[in-house]
Amino acid sequence: MVFPERFSDLPEYTFARLRRLLDAHEAGGPVVHMSIGEPKHPFPGWVPGLVSEHAEDFSRYPPNDGTPRLLEAIAGWLERRFSARLDPQTQIMALNGSREGLFSACLALCPERTPDGRQSAVLLPNPFYQVYAVAARAAGAEPVFVPATEATNFLPDYRALDPETLDRVAVAYLCSPSNPQGAVAGRDWLKDLLELAETHDFRIFSDECYSEIYRDAPPPGILEIAAELGTDPERALAFNSLSKRSNLPGLRSGFVAGGPECIRRIRQLRSYAGAPLPGPLQRAAERLWADEAHVDENRALYAAKYALADAAFAGVPGYRSPQAGFFLWLKVGDGEKAALKLWRETGIRALPGSYLGREVNGENPAREYLRVALTAPAEEIGEALPRLRDCLYG
Repeated sequence: MVFPERFSDLPEYTFARLRRLLDAHEAGGPVVHMSIGEPKHPFPGWVPGLVSEHAEDFSRYPPNDGTPRLLEAIAGWLERRFSARLDPQTQIMALNGSREGLFSACLALCPERTPDGRQSAVLLPNPFYQVYAVAARAAGAEPVFVPATEATNFLPDYRALDPETLDRVAVAYLCSPSNPQGAVAGRDWLKDLLELAETHDFRIFSDECYSEIYRDAPPPGILEIAAELGTDPERALAFNSLSKRSNLPGLRSGFVAGGPECIRRIRQLRSYAGAPLPGPLQRAAERLWADEAHVDENRALYAAKYALADAAFAGVPGYRSPQAGFFLWLKVGDGEKAALKLWRETGIRALPGSYLGREVNGENPAREYLRVALTAPAEEIGEALPRLRDCLYG
């Protein structure tokens, strides 16, 4: 039998690799899960009742692109949060989680070849959310992995690429606040990226699912900066979801927003191959996007965890407190060895940074790091972080 070559060299998926690394060994203490970015804070208590209230909608096929009220709620949130005014009927589409959109948008919008016949390129920060790479492969484009290291403030320096490569770029992925490093792309950085995209004629896919977890100032969004610059609305798309904002990863409610033609093409593909959000869940999402009180409460809980981390790692050389998001990105020398040592000696599960990166020219820019998720209850976090520090830095 013959299988597609474009997926033949995909590495084993991140968490399967972690299980293979750790599960043959006994935990060295009470198990604390700090490897996966699955929010554990409470979601609004009214969500189950609202879903139940509209349970009759389970007997109907749901609107493929999102209910009008859901699209309007998302548009209202985008305007309040980013001062971005979008037509909810033509510039927004509901997603079954943002990962669906980050994948399908590349299929719908990335050409296989440039106008002069060369293979298109897709830019990815390295390390990165793994769906970016498989989306590029599925679209028939070349993924170009660009280091996002301490030297570049943990954001990819796309401008440093040679002009020949930039002229082949069809799509550039961005994650801000970034997973795993917790770095924020500021206004000037986003302006520069938009100008680069205009110069070399590519689109920006901005993954903003951590946008509502931050310390003080709300991170800017790509649509906000694009509107200020008067950029072609087809130039940039934003992706977000309720998973981190509202602690509802199981609701699978997200959206993509951008230019009308981009959204039309994504919707067309979605009508053939997509999986729309069930009707009762869309009803819950309508209210969630309109409510900020629970988001403020969630942010305060993460602020307390930032304080716990800063106290635990005070004085540790090289410790960098995250600007946003809910991950610590700890420099430990060898992330895989550190993860195994941590598990065997303390029972804490954390993720080797190299599992989120890709080796290029013999170098994986995430090899020296460990990603630690601050998603467990604060009591567990407060007890686990000093054990982690003593194990790896003592």
